[in-house]
Amino acid sequence: MKKRVPAVEGLFTMDERSPQLIGGRGRGRGSYFFPRDMAGADPGAGGERDEVLLSRFGTVWSYTTSHYPPPLPYVVTTEPFEPLVIAAVHLEPEDLVVCGQMMPGITTDDISVGTTVEQKLDTLYEDDEHEYLVWKWDLVHGEAA
Repeated sequence: MKKRVPAVEGLFTMDERSPQLIGGRGRGRGSYFFPRDMAGADPGAGGERDEVLLSRFGTVWSYTTSHYPPPLPYVVTTEPFEPLVIAAVHLEPEDLVVCGQMMPGITTDDISVGTTVEQKLDTLYEDDEHEYLVWKWDLVHGEAA
């Protein structure tokens, strides 16, 4: 059995049942950021941020089909490249919009603005020893917590 590891360290928890994005919350105004250290400045407190776990559930704010491969860490595993759905998802408690891939098999016919989605883990690619995981958005199947 291959060891399951994150494709990029520090972006999400590896909880198979309830993964969460690892974000930041500014000490100045309390603004939320994702990724934690790759967004704009939060005035006050010297731009310092505390690490926080972001909401697992959100609503689709916008979406599209990508007909070309996303940037790294994405790895093309099929030839030719198979288009995928990208969604911008609003996390209500943080008032933050986070873009990410939808799970395989989901098309733009399956979602609309306002669709509730949740974070899941999915294999980006594999080698002889590891499965490299990323987080993706999935349709909610059951009650949102």
